[in-house]
Amino acid sequence: MGKFATIDVALDEMLVNLAAIVLRLSKPEVTRTPEARRALAQSVHQYAVCAARSTDPRVHELKTRLEETVKPALRIVAIDGVKVS
Repeated sequence: MGKFATIDVALDEMLVNLAAIVLRLSKPEVTRTPEARRALAQSVHQYAVCAARSTDPRVHELKTRLEETVKPALRIVAIDGVKVS
C-alpha cells in the first residue's frame, strides 16, 4: 500500500469517527436551541464536503444519515378532520 493509500484509509477512519460524534450530538435533547441546530447543520455540511472525495462506502452511508438529521420533521395537518398536508 502506497503512502497516499495509507493516508486515504486514515482519513476515512477519521471521517467515520467524526460522523459517530456528530450523530451523537444530533439527538434532540442536545440540539434544543436554534444555535445548536445551526451548529449541527454546519457540522453536517462540513462533513459532507470532506466526505465527497472519499471512496469508502461507510463514509457515504454516514453522510446520508447525518443529512437526514438536519431535515425538518414533516407533520400532517388536518382541518376539521380532513388532512390538508
